[in-house]
Parts: sequence; C-alpha cells; structure tokens
Amino acid sequence: MILPAEWSPQQATLLTWPHDADIWGNQHAAVQQTFSHLIALIARFQPVILVIPPRFDRHIILAKLQRFDTADPTQIYFFEALSNDCWARDHGPIGVHSENGLEFLDFRFNGWGEKFPSQLDNRITRDLYRQGALGSHPIHTLPFVLEGGSIETDGCGTLLTTRRCLLSPQRNPGLAQHEIEAKLRQWLGVDRFLWLDHGALEGDDTDSHIDILARFCDPETIVYTTCSNPSDSQYDELCRMKQELESFRDCNGEPYHLFPLPIPRPIHDGQGRRLAATYANFVITNGQVIVPVYNDPMDQIALETLQRCFPDRRIAPLDARSLIHQGGSLHCVTMHIPAENTPDGHD
Repeated sequence: MILPAEWSPQQATLLTWPHDADIWGNQHAAVQQTFSHLIALIARFQPVILVIPPRFDRHIILAKLQRFDTADPTQIYFFEALSNDCWARDHGPIGVHSENGLEFLDFRFNGWGEKFPSQLDNRITRDLYRQGALGSHPIHTLPFVLEGGSIETDGCGTLLTTRRCLLSPQRNPGLAQHEIEAKLRQWLGVDRFLWLDHGALEGDDTDSHIDILARFCDPETIVYTTCSNPSDSQYDELCRMKQELESFRDCNGEPYHLFPLPIPRPIHDGQGRRLAATYANFVITNGQVIVPVYNDPMDQIALETLQRCFPDRRIAPLDARSLIHQGGSLHCVTMHIPAENTPDGHD
C-alpha cells in the first residue's frame, strides 16, 4: 500500500458545492464566486467531480463558471448527495495504490472532533461510490476518524502531521500514538512519522491541521507558515514549529530544505475573531498550484516562494478571503483523486 504524494498524477479533483446560505451568511454569494473560480482553474488541467444537493439546478453553477475564461464545462461531472458543508478535503475519499491498483479509503468524519454536524458529510464518499464517481476501484470504509487535511506525505512513506489533531480524544478516544501509527502503517503504507507539537493558529477549528501549517513540495522540501513579528500572538508557536521542522530529517537522513511562507496581516470577522489566513493551504493539480491570497503585501512573496518550490508548475493566485470566514481555505475544499497508476510509478 502506498499513499501517493499530492504532486503525483491525478485523475480528478473533488469539491462539494457550498449550498447552505445559513452557514455562510453574508459571505454566501462571495464563497460561491470563489468556488466557481476555483473550479474553472482546476478544470483547465483536469476533471472536477462536483457534489451538489439532490435536485439542485446545475445550470446555476454552469452560469457562474461562464464568467471565467478557463472554464471548461465538459470537465465538470455532477453527482448528487446530501451534505452538511463543503470541506471535501476532510469528508472525501483518500486514494492509495496497492498491488491491485487504486483503492479508496473511507475514514470516519465527525466534524473535527464533534464540533459541527457531520452525519451527511460522513456518507458522501459512499454515495459517490454508489453513483460510479470513483469508478470500479475498491472502497474500504474504516472505523477510524481521519481527515485528509490532517496528513501530508512525501509519497515515499513519510507522514507529516500534528499531535494536537491526530491524538485529539474527540476523534479516536483511547488510542495512544503508537496504536494510531500502527493503523496508519497498515492503511496508508507509511513507515516514517514526523509529529509536530506546535504551530496552532487562531481561528482554526481543526486542532491544527497540517495543511495550514507545513506542506511537502517534494521528498526533500517543506514549505511552512511563519511569522516575523514578535508582537503577533502567533509568533512563539510558529517559531517553535520552525525549530521542530529544522530537527526533522528526510528519508535519506538529511535536513529538509525549508522555505518560509509569511502570514498576511491579521484578518478578522465581524465579531473581531481572527481568521486562520495562511498560504500553506494551496492546491496542487496536474501542471498547476492554486494559491490562496488575501489582498496583502505578503501575497507576492508567497507566490514567488511557491514558484521556486514548484518550478515546473503554473502558479495561480485565488482570493480566499471569503472561505476563511468559516475556518478553511482552498486546500480544505478540495480532495485530489490520484491517477490509476501502479505503486512503481507513484512519483
């Protein structure tokens, strides 16, 4: 079993349409515009599997997509399922390669430790499978809570994650770290674990998902969220996280090449709550990296840094300010579907 890296070939990207105006409030129109732009960008390079509510008028979405030059409606495949919300990274299937080919793992999703309703989201993967959205590949429904945003892999057997999330008692109570590692070795084929203890961001409901903190760009390179302002309330946590990353070694025993991603100026919601704005929540597709931006001077630095880390991919900025009002960003609302290649070709 091999958990492929996100930069490996993909056959599609999954998204779940943000249909619930009650959840998004005055951001609902803006977030649907963000989704439409994101779908158009992805569809330039690969198919999009889009989950919509039953009997929802898909022409509403197609009309929104027409505003973008990159939109290709023939690349959009609609499937119907009930959903609580739109965070496909955490309720979508995790694709792995076995000796028999591509397989899908359907882990439990419980609303980030039972913080939010999740019963409908927890059924989406099985609903997609029954409709043929995932092809004829085997699907395994597992009695273990795991969100896609909580794990990062180099595609070579290394898993980067945080103790604050995976060891949360609201997810898999009673399981110690070594027991969780044993299960992930079995299901994901990983054999090295890099655990972070620091890096908590304000406004984050996920208990420190790794995809807002640190991401692999290749097996020797990690980009990470950093703060250079000692008066910022997140400064100490992010400095400690940097020290942890500096202590890690790659699969060859060498220190990682580390590239800092600055945080933008603090962004707050209408109640004064700081939102978890980070550039680490980028989306990798075939030939492209879509980067969240925030109309901030740090945007350009983040884009240039990621271009150095992904020299063979187009870097596409996308304003994510509407999304962070509900605690996530671009990577959080997407789940990549790996290509149907064999383990020998996963890189």
